[in-house]
Amino acid sequence: MSWVEGAKRNAVLKAIQLIKSGWIIGLGSGSTAVYAVAEIATLIKARGFELSVVPTSHQIENLAVAHGMRIRTINEVHFVDYAIDGADQVELRTLNVVKGGGGAMLREKIVDSAARTLAIVVDERKLAQHLGDKQSIPVEVLPFAYKSVQVKITNMGGRARLRESQEKVGPVITDNGNFILDADFNRIEKPVLLDRRLKMLPGVLETGLFLKMVDCVYVGRKDGKVDVLR
Repeated sequence: MSWVEGAKRNAVLKAIQLIKSGWIIGLGSGSTAVYAVAEIATLIKARGFELSVVPTSHQIENLAVAHGMRIRTINEVHFVDYAIDGADQVELRTLNVVKGGGGAMLREKIVDSAARTLAIVVDERKLAQHLGDKQSIPVEVLPFAYKSVQVKITNMGGRARLRESQEKVGPVITDNGNFILDADFNRIEKPVLLDRRLKMLPGVLETGLFLKMVDCVYVGRKDGKVDVLR
């Protein structure tokens, strides 16, 4: 296991220490959530916890089912006690984050926004002084409108490319059947304004800007330690 994977797993282990029996847990998507599923499954068996999970992607749902977890949907439960999610970039000063590298940010934002506590788990490489530095902003768009949105983002001063699959020829398709544009605005000085402007573009369904949502960040370090930012 590389130090990066070890750091993420250590951070997940720290984050799940808060979990109590009876809770409903929101699960993000991607590599961090894979560790979270495995460690929560171990917690259930070791302590006899009764837990339900709300996955944000088919990938994590299938994994949770394979571990024997009780699956709920956000339409059933309306809220989650504790959401564990990863991030592509964390702004140190505000704990605002950029998400969407795994393409599930729309569902993740729905579940994360319904969480009583949102915990972000990252390795130390994801920390940044400013959002947008060497980090594009994923934008989920209707396929019908992707080119129109792409042009409008360019007119806003950004550069947007259609995310294409590495496994097949063609665009990445989200679990919702949509496309993703990765929009580069360089350093983002006013993320709230940018988020609002992007959402006003017809065809945009959600952005990867998760602003004023995070309660704590668990940062796995190369030396094996885990920092907790609040």
